[in-house]
Formats: sequence, structure tokens, C-alpha cells
Amino acid sequence: MTLGGTRRLPEPPLTWHDSVISIDFGGNVSGRSPRRLALAAAGLAALALTASACGSGDSGVTVQGAKLIKKGELTTCTHLPYPPFQSIQGGKVVGFDVDLIDLVAKKLGVTQKVVDTQFETIKTGSALNAGKCDLAAAGMTIKPDRAKLIDFTKPYFDATQALMGKKGQQFTSLDEVKAKKLKVGSQSSTTGEEYAHDNKIDSVSFKDSQALLNGLRTGKVDVIIEDYPVVTGWLKDPANSAYAVVANFNTGEKYGFAVRKDKNKGLLDIINQVIDQSQKDGSYKTIYEKWIGPMPKTQS
Repeated sequence: MTLGGTRRLPEPPLTWHDSVISIDFGGNVSGRSPRRLALAAAGLAALALTASACGSGDSGVTVQGAKLIKKGELTTCTHLPYPPFQSIQGGKVVGFDVDLIDLVAKKLGVTQKVVDTQFETIKTGSALNAGKCDLAAAGMTIKPDRAKLIDFTKPYFDATQALMGKKGQQFTSLDEVKAKKLKVGSQSSTTGEEYAHDNKIDSVSFKDSQALLNGLRTGKVDVIIEDYPVVTGWLKDPANSAYAVVANFNTGEKYGFAVRKDKNKGLLDIINQVIDQSQKDGSYKTIYEKWIGPMPKTQS
């Protein structure tokens, strides 16, 4: 098109490189082109909104009042392996926690998807806050410091700590272990490790439960402290026939599932409903005996 005999060249397309924006301290905005500035600002705002939605975990769908990050799925963060609560068998994640949360997924009409996550990011709530999962199920003890960062369900499992070592040993306290100058192993960031440290035991820390067990088997440590049901699960394996529970410590711990702090009461309520219902209809007992063994009357 020409105007007054002069050809008007088409304006080059906008690129992010062209959209240079500066803001002075007086509140004035300048750029290479007002039109480009407006478009660039709009684009940046859209990107910011998208990043905010993705990072906050607020996007997704709502089913029966429960917020889910993905349609048709209940996404669970856990830390593998931690048998009998969660481990991989035949290429599939299975276990006590997995079966219980499958009941929640069934109630919601969705399928559970398990995501392996560092335990530190689970107990601090960062995995939930980042929108990585809808809930955490990781054989996790309910503790006041953790409850400041995540919302726990009602307790679903009563847990104690056990000391595992070579057969023929027996202890009533960690003081006795310390007196014999035995090297104690613990799993990083767990209540078992905290219990050892509270009792002035400078334990050798292992990244996960399997590494902890291997530490005992290879002689890196003399005994290991871990949740009792995990230890009893290990002792069912003939490969661990040289070992036994050499001490029990009743720490009064209870496990809970968790959701994002103050952001998913709907899902929290449904999980609590499922825990109650499973204990009433016998499905909890079935799952317990499948993965743990005979259920004591005192169990949740």
C-alpha cells in the first residue's frame, strides 16, 4: 500500500528480542514501540499466570470436593522402597499404603498413580506445594513440626521402633547399645534416626531403607533402627535369617497420610472417611494381614 507516493514498509513481526522494556524509578515505562510494548507486557503477564498456576498446585480438577492435579488420577507421592508400606514388585508399586489409597481412588472414581519422591520433600510439603502430587502416603509419622507444613489425616497405623541385629543379642535400651560401642545405622530424615539422636547415638545415616539394610548386611554397622513393621517384613526374607529384632522401643508413633496445607480439605475429608469405613467393613483388617500379619486389637 502507498500513501502520498511513498511505500509504507510492513512492520517486522514482534519477537521477544525486540520487546525490551525498562522501568525508571519515577514509574515511567519505555520501549522500542508502544504496540510491541503492550503485546510484550500481555505475553509476560500470561506467562507469569501460567507459571503461577503450575507451581502452586492449584490447577487441575475437582472431584467430590477433592482437588486433583490430573483428571482421572489420584497422584500419590511416596519414597521407595519402604516395604511393607510401598515397594516395587514385578515392576509395580505395591504395599499397605498403596492398597489403602486405592480405596480412596475407588471412592473418587479415579486410578491411583504413585510418584517416587525424596522423603525430605514429602515431610516439608514442598512436593505437594509444587503440584507434584495430590497426597503423600509414605509410612509417615504424624509430628507437630510436620503438621505445620502439611495437613495430616487421622492416624491409620500405630508404629514403634525396632532394633535389628545378629541373632543372639538382646537390648532393652539404646544406652546398652552405646555401652557395647556398637555402630548404629538409621534411615535419613526418619523418626528412627531422630530417636537415636535423642538418645545421644551418633548413627550412620543411610539414604533409604534398602541402603540401611545393606549397611547391616555388609557390616558397615552392627545394628539398625527402623520402624517395627519394616523390620518384620525384612525378617520374612530367608536372606536375612541371620538377623532378628534385638530390641523394641515403644515411641507412641502413629502414621498419617497428608495433603497440601490448608488447600485440600475436600480430599482430606474423603481420606478420613475411607479410613473409618475400611475399619468398619473389615477391608482395613484384610489389607493389614496381607502386608503386616495378624492385626493386634490395639491397632487403629
